[in-house]
Amino acid sequence: MLTSILKTRSKRFAAAACAGAIAFALPVFAPFTAVPAAQAQSNEAKLDRAVNALRAISTMRADFSQTDRAGNVARGTMTLKRPGKIRFDYGKDADLLVISNGKSLYMVDYEVNQVERWPIKNSPLGALLDPNRDVKKYGKLMPTSSSDVLSIEVRDPKRPEFGVMNLIFVSNPGAPGGMQLTHWVALDAQNHRTTVRLSNHRYGVSVAESTFQFKDPRQSSRRPR
Repeated sequence: MLTSILKTRSKRFAAAACAGAIAFALPVFAPFTAVPAAQAQSNEAKLDRAVNALRAISTMRADFSQTDRAGNVARGTMTLKRPGKIRFDYGKDADLLVISNGKSLYMVDYEVNQVERWPIKNSPLGALLDPNRDVKKYGKLMPTSSSDVLSIEVRDPKRPEFGVMNLIFVSNPGAPGGMQLTHWVALDAQNHRTTVRLSNHRYGVSVAESTFQFKDPRQSSRRPR
C-alpha cells in the first residue's frame, strides 16, 4: 500500500501505517458469528458502551505514541472534532501530517512534496467519526481479563488487504460515555504490526476549524510554521 514509498524513514513508515489503519480498518466491524442469545445480548450491550463513548466525544486532544514492527517510535498529538475531522500531528519539525477535513483523509509529506488522499464518505473512517452512522451492529468482541476492559476486533471482511485492528477501551467515569479509547493495534496483510497508544486525553477542548486545513506542499516547497 502507501508504505511502499515511505520505507526509507521509520517515522514515515509509522505515519503511513497509521494513515492506512485509520482510513481502512478502525470502524469496519466484521459481522458476528453465531453465538447464544444471552451472549449475543451481552456482546451488543458492550459494543453499545464503546460506540456510545465514541459518539459522546465532541472534541478531543490526546498525546499519542506510535510503534512500528521494528520498534521505531513516533510521537505527536491527535486532535478530533466531530463530525468527521481528525489530525495526527508529529510536531512542528516533522515532515509528515495525517489529517481529515471531514470529507477526505490526507497523508501530507512535506519532504517529497506529496499528498495521498482517500475519501472518507462511506468509508471506515467515516463510520468512526460520524455519530449518526449505526456501527454497533458490526463487530467482534475479544476476551479480556477484566470486565473494565473491552477489546474489539475490527476488519473489513470484503477487503482483507486492509488488515485487522484491535481497539482497546477501558472504563473511565471521567470520559464521555464512561469508556476511554486507550490504544489500538493494527496488523496489515503482511503481518506488520503498528501500535498507537493514547494518553493525556482532553475532552471538550476548543478546536479551530483551521486545525484541519493544511498547505499543499505541491504548491510550495516549504511547510508553514
